[in-house]
This record gives sequence, structure tokens and C-alpha cells, in this order.
Amino acid sequence: MASPSQSPMLPSSPSAHRQPSSPHHLGQLHLHAPSRISLLRSLPLRLRLAIPRPRLPTLPLALPSYSDGNNNNNDNNGGGGAGDDEAGDSGGEWGGQRGEALFVLAQAGRKLSSLPADLAAAVEGGRVTGDIVRRFAEMDASPLLRWLLRFRGFRERLLADDLFLAKLAMEMGVGMIAKTAAEYEKRRENFVKEIDIVIADVVMAIVADFMLVYLPAPTVSLQPPLARNAGLITSFLHNCPDNAFQIALAGRSFSILQRLGAIVRNGAKLFAVGTGASLVGTGVTNALIKARKAVDKDLDDEIDDIPVVSTSIAYGIYMAVSSNLRYQILSGVIEQRMLEPVLHNHKLLLSALCFAVRTGNTFLGSLLWVDYARMVGVQKAEEEI
Repeated sequence: MASPSQSPMLPSSPSAHRQPSSPHHLGQLHLHAPSRISLLRSLPLRLRLAIPRPRLPTLPLALPSYSDGNNNNNDNNGGGGAGDDEAGDSGGEWGGQRGEALFVLAQAGRKLSSLPADLAAAVEGGRVTGDIVRRFAEMDASPLLRWLLRFRGFRERLLADDLFLAKLAMEMGVGMIAKTAAEYEKRRENFVKEIDIVIADVVMAIVADFMLVYLPAPTVSLQPPLARNAGLITSFLHNCPDNAFQIALAGRSFSILQRLGAIVRNGAKLFAVGTGASLVGTGVTNALIKARKAVDKDLDDEIDDIPVVSTSIAYGIYMAVSSNLRYQILSGVIEQRMLEPVLHNHKLLLSALCFAVRTGNTFLGSLLWVDYARMVGVQKAEEEI
């Protein structure tokens, strides 16, 4: 007979032997690593940034020293941790733009030492976003772009605008066709006879078109900080954007004065480029004209020499003022602020519209140059000839 203290055996309920669920397993989505990465990449940027980042190991991605070429063995001597602390991360936390950029780098299966030195320093300093690092990795897969990315000027412009190379080709192609058509219209039956002069003029126009696209193009600034003893003007110009209207990266802003400084700085560069290109072009043209006149005396009354100095200075001023403002507005306002946000996922349509806008800008520039050249007296109207 069972004692009162002994209760009869009851069937054990399933919950009696159930282990308490670990809070780490609640609500977890069990996906393989490739599936998680694909899912993460498919999300919009805002949602990706809202997902907590895992605390990745610091040793494989510790920043090497970029002061010399031996940057692969710093992890073995314990110097990586100090470098990370100096970069602005408190306690090794991967936060902000630096953490995002390093996370994207880890997703791409690359190390920080595989990046160019200026880009790696910008990542460590938190001056570039993860999208910039992703764009670099995508472009680095192309042999042509990989070669261009070796040059800092192209690297800064390609990372800011993945269509920069296409726009450069558009502008130079349109400029060459427009200049050749203008030369043919001016020379007609003498076009073939004076083909050497035509080539000199077209080459000068191509050089000018290249610089008109290159200088005012928006950039991702990868320049190292200036020395503390740099002059006031040097420091001011160093901090100016390359395009007065370009969109500043996250964590950086430009004042009105700095944006105005971009117009002045690019204007000075374009004045030098325009004057130099015109000096070379008109000098070569005049030399060819004189050589033709020495061979054929009948050309003395048909072809006039071009005023070299006055034409070159006038062309430099035209590029510094008219061309500078038009191309800054074209690159920074029409393309970057108006077209690209709307057509970012439609590259073909975006390229077509950029081509149309740049063609119209080139045609407008040709008209303005003729009016300006006649106004300052370096060209004569047909009725004056």
C-alpha cells in the first residue's frame, strides 16, 4: 500500500521534458552563407544599413602601414590594433562608414591591402561609403577599368560616376564630328587640300573637350590631408569640390564659399588649358599655312594668317568663363542631380539622355564661341571679309 507521501505516477507531459528555448535561436532565419549574402545584397541600401553588422575578426582585416610597400606582415607584430584605434574606431567597434565599407570588402572576399593606398586610407578614415567600395570591386573586374583605376584622377571620377568614361567618349566623339563638319563647311572644295590644317584644328578641339569633361566632373576625394603648415589659400582650394554643384558624400559638406572656389579653381585650370591648346593649334596651323604659301604663291591672297596670341588668350577666357560654367552645371546639376536619381537603374536610357544633352551643349558652345570671337575681334563676320 502506498504511503500518503508517495503520489501515484502520472504520465509525464511533453512540456515536462522540453528544454527551454534559447533566446539566441528564436526568430533566426536558417540560411546558408551564400543565401544570406544574396538576400542582403538584394535589399535596398537603407534596409541593409539597418541590419546589425556582425563583429568580424579584426586580425585578417587589420590595416597595414601604407607609408611603404611592405604592408602584408603587420598582423604578426601586433601593430594592427593600434592602427585601428588611431583610425577613429573606439574599442574596435565597426561602426559608421568605416564599418560599412569593411563589411562590403569582406563580402567581396578582398582584403584592405588589395585596395589602392589612397582608397584604403579613405576606408580606414571613414571617408567613403560601402557603395564606393562595391563600385570599385565591380569596376576592377574589367581589364580596361582596372588599368584606368591605377590613376588617381580617373579613380576619383569613376568612383563618383560609373558613366564618366562613357560621357568622356561621347563628348570627344561629338566634338570631333562637330569640329570636322565646321571645318568642311568653311573650306568646302579645299577640305582635302588643307587636310593637315583640319587635323591640327580637330586635335586641338579634342584636347579641349577632354579637359572640359575631366576637370568639372564630380569626384570622390581620395586626397590625403594637407600638412598643418600649408598656406591659407592652399588649404582652401584643397577643400573645394571638383564640381561646384556636386552632391557631397555622407559625412561631408561644402560651404557656399567652397563651391564658389571650385568655379574659380577650375576656371584658372581651363584658362591655362584653353590658352595652351590654342597656342599650339594656331601655331601649327600658321606654320602649315606659311609652308603652303612658300610652295604655292597663289595662296597669298586666299589664306590669312591667324592671330596666335590674341586668339589663344580669347579662347582661354572663353573656356574659363562660358565653358567652365556650362560644364559644371551640366555635370553637377543636370546629370548628377536631375537625370541620375531618376534613371539610375536604366543605364541605357540615362546614357542616351546624357548624349543628347551633351550634344546640345556642344552646339550651344559653338554658337557662343563664334559670337564671342567676333565681339572681341579675333574673327571677322562674312560681310566684313
